[in-house]
Amino acid sequence: MRNPVVIVVAIIVAVAAAVYGWPAANDDPSAAGRTDIVVGMQLEPPVLDPTINPAAAIAQITHLNVFEGLTRIDEFGAVLPGLAQSWEVSDDGLIYIFHLLEGVTFGDGTGFDSGDVQFTFSRNAAADSTNSRKAYFTQMVDIATPNAATVVITLAEPSGIFLFNLAEAQSVIVAPESAAGNATTPVGTGPFVFDRWVPGDSVTLARNPLYRDADGVALDRVVFRFVNDAAAQITALLAGDVDVFPRMSALETVGQFQADDRFQVLVGNTEGETILAMNNARAPLDDLRVRQAISHAIDRQAIIDGSEFGFGVPIGTHFAPHHPAYVDLTDQYAFDPDRARALLAEAGFAEGLNLTLQLPPVNYARRGGEIIASQLAQVGIRVEIIPVEWATWLDVVYTEANYDLSIVSHVEPLDISIYADPAYYFQYDNPEFRAVMAAANRATNTDSQYAEWRAAQRLLTDDAVNVFLFELAKVGVAKVGINGLWQNWPMFINDMAAVRWVNDD
Repeated sequence: MRNPVVIVVAIIVAVAAAVYGWPAANDDPSAAGRTDIVVGMQLEPPVLDPTINPAAAIAQITHLNVFEGLTRIDEFGAVLPGLAQSWEVSDDGLIYIFHLLEGVTFGDGTGFDSGDVQFTFSRNAAADSTNSRKAYFTQMVDIATPNAATVVITLAEPSGIFLFNLAEAQSVIVAPESAAGNATTPVGTGPFVFDRWVPGDSVTLARNPLYRDADGVALDRVVFRFVNDAAAQITALLAGDVDVFPRMSALETVGQFQADDRFQVLVGNTEGETILAMNNARAPLDDLRVRQAISHAIDRQAIIDGSEFGFGVPIGTHFAPHHPAYVDLTDQYAFDPDRARALLAEAGFAEGLNLTLQLPPVNYARRGGEIIASQLAQVGIRVEIIPVEWATWLDVVYTEANYDLSIVSHVEPLDISIYADPAYYFQYDNPEFRAVMAAANRATNTDSQYAEWRAAQRLLTDDAVNVFLFELAKVGVAKVGINGLWQNWPMFINDMAAVRWVNDD
């Protein structure tokens, strides 16, 4: 039987096109001359400052657009110069000398110099900092500014991914004059400036006339419109209300868009490890056998097929499968309901147990949660599904760790280090794992670093910390004539300075 959601979507597409007579995007002779674009997003960010809140939706709007870091990455994850045009590293890997771009200003006209870097990193390391990557900055034992164009950072110990860490959204540079207001009116050095935020609807950015390469930016205006409902996303694209969804929620419609010459479909990968998170400190999930039972009860491919319509790669640990250090551990907890029941009985739950499952408002969680609840029920685990909004999830699950189970994609690259924090919401406390991660951070050559990362992956899987489900795919739909969009998401970034409208002839 065909999926009823697909049938409903097909009806929406067909009826809407027939009733409204929407023209093909490549039939619009003015498309190549457009200097505005509307970007669709499923979620609205809680704030617009990525240095104070971990929500991925913040970076999708502001990273590389409003805010910049000392380094940046490209679509393939390569580290490139950013506000630092070059750097040198001492032989022992402890001292980094950054040479900054000169003549750079913030969007409000304030000058950028080494003092802004020192202010930003000290602020991120402060006791009251809410930066989700605070450890990046507390490892800096000294931040010297010998002159306006030079920053010298001394680390407590070598870090093989320090330059990569500086390219993340949590490391963007802010100014002391405007930092306090960045949550609602962000000010950075990027190619765009904040224009307005209409809560529940959109955030608009305008081209920054003070940007150092303002003439190279094709777009005068970028509107990020929030469209949570999957069917509404389709309607918005077909009606021309939205020009591109970098990541579509309605994955069941991809085939229809691929067959429609008005649109282009971009299928790529992300760094989003999608997990069934488990509270390792809360009974009965503090029992390894229970966590192993849950892992064996889950059919990953059924979840990928049912919630992501086949898009996604099964994973067996918290690491991106396209990374050369990835270890394929998917067989360690193969789908085996009988083994799951036996482990539950061994742990004293032969009659089953009751758990809650808190689901944030994203399709992979809501759809996947229904499938997982059904799979767990087959082995005697009765799950109460609790849908929550993002603000509630961040407060109750992420901050307070007041949950049993949850589903979320961790989209930050190379973020296996989060398991080294016993206070993190998984509540995983393993000294051996922390030692391995410390060794990985100290590694100054690729072979040593990769060996430690592989050991860390195996520890996480051995301990069944979470159920590692799949790597989130990036499936974007855009009108024909838009160039410069990222196909892959090594970080959840929409680099709009590179985007422009062109003829598709």
